[in-house]
Amino acid sequence: MPLFFDKRDRDLLKIVNAVLSRTAPEKSRKKELFPWFHPHGIKELAETRGLRVAYAVIHLLDSLEIGDLEDRLDALRALRDEVRHAAAGSMPKNAARVLLSIMKDLVRAHGDEIEQLKLAHDFRRVATGKPTIIREMLRRYHLLEMPEAWNQLAFDDHVHDVNTKGRKSASHLIMDAWIKGIRRLRVIYYNFIDPPSAAELLEAAQIMGVDIRIGIEFSARFRNRYVQLIWVPRGFSDAQSFLCFLAEEPVKQLMDQGRSVTRFRQQYVLEILGAFNRVHRHTLNAELGIDLPILEPESFLRFVRPGQPSILHLAKYIHHRLVPLMADRMEQLRKDYDRTDHNQRQGIAAQVAKMNDLDSEIIVRRFLRPEVNSDIPDPNRVHEDPKTPDLLYLSPRQLVDRLTSLRTGYRITMNLTDLSPEDVVEILYDCEGQINRLEIFNLKDYKTGKTRHMAEISELQLALNEGNTIHLKRLIRRIIGRLTTADPFPGKSDRIEKLGIILHDIGAFSAMYSAVPIKPRIGSDSTGHSSRMYGMGLAILDTLPAHVRRRYKPRSRTTTVPTDPENPLETGKEAFRTIIPFHVPVYRRVTHIPYQSPKGSQGIHQRLLQRLPMLKMVGKIRQVDWLVQTHLAHMGASGNVITLGGISHRSDNGLRLDRHPNSPPRQRLSLTYLNSNFKNGLKILLGFVPAFLSFYLTNDWWVLAYLGAFIWFGITGFRNIVQSVLGGGGIRRSPVMRWNDYVSWVRISDSLLFTGFSVPLLDYLVKTVFLDRLLGVTTASNPILLYTVMALANGIYLSSHNLFRGLPRTAVYGNFFRSLLSIPIAVLFNILIGALLGLFGVTGIDGHLQKWAAVISKGASDTIAGIIEGAADRFTNIQTRFKDYTDTLSLLFSTYGQLEAMLPELNVFETLDAIGKERMQINRDAEDLEKRVVIGSLDMLYYWMYQPRARTVLQYLAKTLSDEEKRILLGCLSILKREREISQMFIDGFVGIHFSKGLSFYLQCAPGYLKIADRLFGPRKQ
Repeated sequence: MPLFFDKRDRDLLKIVNAVLSRTAPEKSRKKELFPWFHPHGIKELAETRGLRVAYAVIHLLDSLEIGDLEDRLDALRALRDEVRHAAAGSMPKNAARVLLSIMKDLVRAHGDEIEQLKLAHDFRRVATGKPTIIREMLRRYHLLEMPEAWNQLAFDDHVHDVNTKGRKSASHLIMDAWIKGIRRLRVIYYNFIDPPSAAELLEAAQIMGVDIRIGIEFSARFRNRYVQLIWVPRGFSDAQSFLCFLAEEPVKQLMDQGRSVTRFRQQYVLEILGAFNRVHRHTLNAELGIDLPILEPESFLRFVRPGQPSILHLAKYIHHRLVPLMADRMEQLRKDYDRTDHNQRQGIAAQVAKMNDLDSEIIVRRFLRPEVNSDIPDPNRVHEDPKTPDLLYLSPRQLVDRLTSLRTGYRITMNLTDLSPEDVVEILYDCEGQINRLEIFNLKDYKTGKTRHMAEISELQLALNEGNTIHLKRLIRRIIGRLTTADPFPGKSDRIEKLGIILHDIGAFSAMYSAVPIKPRIGSDSTGHSSRMYGMGLAILDTLPAHVRRRYKPRSRTTTVPTDPENPLETGKEAFRTIIPFHVPVYRRVTHIPYQSPKGSQGIHQRLLQRLPMLKMVGKIRQVDWLVQTHLAHMGASGNVITLGGISHRSDNGLRLDRHPNSPPRQRLSLTYLNSNFKNGLKILLGFVPAFLSFYLTNDWWVLAYLGAFIWFGITGFRNIVQSVLGGGGIRRSPVMRWNDYVSWVRISDSLLFTGFSVPLLDYLVKTVFLDRLLGVTTASNPILLYTVMALANGIYLSSHNLFRGLPRTAVYGNFFRSLLSIPIAVLFNILIGALLGLFGVTGIDGHLQKWAAVISKGASDTIAGIIEGAADRFTNIQTRFKDYTDTLSLLFSTYGQLEAMLPELNVFETLDAIGKERMQINRDAEDLEKRVVIGSLDMLYYWMYQPRARTVLQYLAKTLSDEEKRILLGCLSILKREREISQMFIDGFVGIHFSKGLSFYLQCAPGYLKIADRLFGPRKQ
């Protein structure tokens, strides 16, 4: 057995790498991903969860040329279902976020075996659901912990995907947003949007439960420059209705004109590329000592596709071409470094530092900005060019009128980049209230220092929303006064005159937003390209878990804090999270919803509780959400909006003088990655040593001296096994499951580790030193006091190590109070054992009971623990099975309804119940729906035979279903009679290439299950 990593880690790694290196059969890579299979269903017999998650991540991270839109969406569906059900414990959503992050790194670490093994091991550790491990991984991946109720206010009102200037496909973007904990996202497109892009974005957001908005940014002429307005059409029931809107002729004309604007601005980017080739390329070559060839426009456009070419893309392309040349240059510099003197070495080190710092941001700043290419007209400035598209001639009011004429439901946001308060006042007044959002805070502008006017604009927005004419008048007068004393600039007198007109019409201006307030928008403007800019996502701090609030809340002003001060980024870069100076008022709202039974009625005890004042909240579902006062949001020193993405102040191209790139430093493995069996054995040994020494050194009687530790460990181990078996299925478990299939040996080893240290605490310190020697309390003098004090000490110890292990507070409180409940049980055990010893004529009973007092207290505590934790395991398993059955029954009933609608002339129940050649030939879509029925029925079969407490739940559900639902369900399950067809589906690999185990399971168990289903769901015999 290897000392580090497990066999399952290596097995997962082999399969994932086979897929990544394309050595696996093409069928396994290109197989159709059925999102309809439940993660807890029959596909568990074909492929491990780790491999299934890896397949889905690989499909999402692949190049856009591999696979199509449906492939990525199916992969995202499969990924969502897998991670949603992957982790046990009290933090399933946070665990799912970490599991996705780990699997992404596992796929990307292809070629580094040790790193991949570490990630595979971490994946399985997180899947155990231990809160300490999950929080450790959240810190490692710089993710803020989110509430498990998933009610956090986390958002980003300005991000980009690969179709504009972003790095990620729509599906990948949505996945990463969900990993960060974002619940609302607004993706911005420039000038137009293609229907396939919109379809993928909307479908992906629906899959992951992200509230998505699509914004299209247009430019409008205003005082000899362009301002950006973002149009967000609203009021669509689903993705299809939005696509139908895009297909309307007026909208298509607008999109075509937008494409003309994009092509017009693309020419500018290509001209900048030409200027770089002519001038700046030679500067770079001379500085770095490299030979960068002329960059071809066609190659650049291929690099950008499918995005819209931009200066950012050009900088990334130049950097992409520079990196291998700089790496080659490093080879020569290393040789020169080894044979030069001190002064020359300093020069070489400076050149290496310059190459290391060179990233796309520096390339833009030095070579691609309009200031350094003044001979090329900037299309973002108004120029009299006959090639200028018609759409760029519209004023803000003209553009807004055109957009609002296309759809009554809309939001229009003004991008405030490079706008002053007087610009905002004039544009809002001209558009007469049709601009209803202001992008009041843009993280990209914040990072580049373009927010000096934001406080005044925020004050203006607040005055408009409050209808405060006096304050609004004061603001406009302040602006006029500042402009009057300012140095002359073009259009100064005209600007002052226009503001005077607005001032005289202040009542009408204020009334424009009296009914519908103008709301703020806050966005990162993230593209995923630059480490110098904040990543995607923001959250309102008040809505995050308490320990997250405590960590950041004391900083009452704008602060920049490390994501993890005690554990900086492993790459050596510093990552920072920022509380931005913007305050959004939020109020916690708690709703108590009366519990309804599946039949829609309340029990007698529930109705009784409603009438008792102190117990009115018992039996109600407690739902917590947040009331947001967005119209009162404002800039302020005490901000409560925190960034979810980090920022790095240094760039690094990985160029080093001190080592050869092909000789990475030897990695030291942490004890975390020890083989699980070895680690479990080590935990048991570490717990056994203090237990054995305590009994051996404090007892004269050989039974306790030598066997006491074994008895103590036996009680704990037996209790854990019994509670796992009873919680999983008990005596009436499935015949295909053995008792040890329900047992978690990791859980037992943890329990034995900590119980070992309780022996010196209870048996020596509490019983012998404190009670016997100091107070004179024994089983003979005062057994009740003795067992009470021991139970309290045990309860404090259990609660302390539960807190140390990061378990939920419910477990901490439960373990303390179960020790209190064990007091009468311990006294009862003491009496019974004493009576039993008396029956056998044993002398010195009090002395024997005193020696065994700690063991008796332990046995009583574990008896209560077995009952409570066994019931908790049973409840957890039943809750999980309810979710599983709910998902599968929803699939079966919805599919059945679609079949009924598709085949109105047929009796679908009889069609499903038909066998072999007599079944009528139906269309292809109906056949696909029938496959869904097969999948759902096989999952139901698998639950019954393999999943803990599935039988208990299904028997309960059988009582709650209506007769019609039972008839439909029985009809769906009857499809399992088609042995030949379903066997062929297994052979064709519809659950995976390793189908033999699943096929034999189906053939063996389906006949018996159908008989049971007939008894549960069939008509009752009169």
